[in-house]
Amino acid sequence: MDWNGAHVVITGGSSGIGEAVALVAAERRAKVTIIARDAHRLNQAADRIRAASPGAVVGVVSADVSDQTAITAALERTVADRGPVDVLVCSAGITRPGRFLELDDDIFRSMMDVDYYGTLWPVRAVAPAMVARGQGSIIGVSSAAALVGVYGYSAYGAAKFAVRGLFEALRTELAPHRVHVGCVFPPDVDTPMLAEEEQWKPAQTKAIAGSIKPISARQVADAIVDGIDHGRAEIYADSQTRALARTVATVPAIYRQLFDRRVRRTPG
Repeated sequence: MDWNGAHVVITGGSSGIGEAVALVAAERRAKVTIIARDAHRLNQAADRIRAASPGAVVGVVSADVSDQTAITAALERTVADRGPVDVLVCSAGITRPGRFLELDDDIFRSMMDVDYYGTLWPVRAVAPAMVARGQGSIIGVSSAAALVGVYGYSAYGAAKFAVRGLFEALRTELAPHRVHVGCVFPPDVDTPMLAEEEQWKPAQTKAIAGSIKPISARQVADAIVDGIDHGRAEIYADSQTRALARTVATVPAIYRQLFDRRVRRTPG
């Protein structure tokens, strides 16, 4: 991957993992476009990126990723302004943990709208041109919660499992066209979204996570960039999540027993 002058588009680029990816891409002299709903936060993020990499080309586009018409139009404007998309990182997302029986229906719908469809629609918009050019990289940000079912994540986990399934199928279809497709599985990441999420987590969800310390958004961003450089289909930012992915497929009962034991021991 030649980052110098490449056009890197990041949804959810106003904070967290998305902003961190934009910072790394700008350090490598890529042209960066960040997309999110809040124009004020987007401009603040763009200022931070330019301050970290003087001379960086940073564009901002305010759009709702869950609105197919809006995000498609936004990406068309982006291409007109800064050229074809070489890398798309779908980092926009929301999370709302809670017990299945206590969550409102709207929570399940919003998780799918933003986390799944908010990933699908940008991909649908840029993939045809990448295939026509025979190059490009598309990255989806899933979650460690898409590797194994976790108490309290029936809404969020289902949406992230959907992202995982989409990208596994998409990889096989686009590989013959020399378009790289990779899926990222971050654990808890020290971002504003995690801080918001904590107030809603059931005690059992916290017990399953144990004492694992959240990793930095920069660590995830570095893993994403490295995954693009090496054409990886699965991208892990930490050793624990990588080990989870390798073992849960072969011995899932161990995790079920572990999770059930922690739930039983947690009051509430």
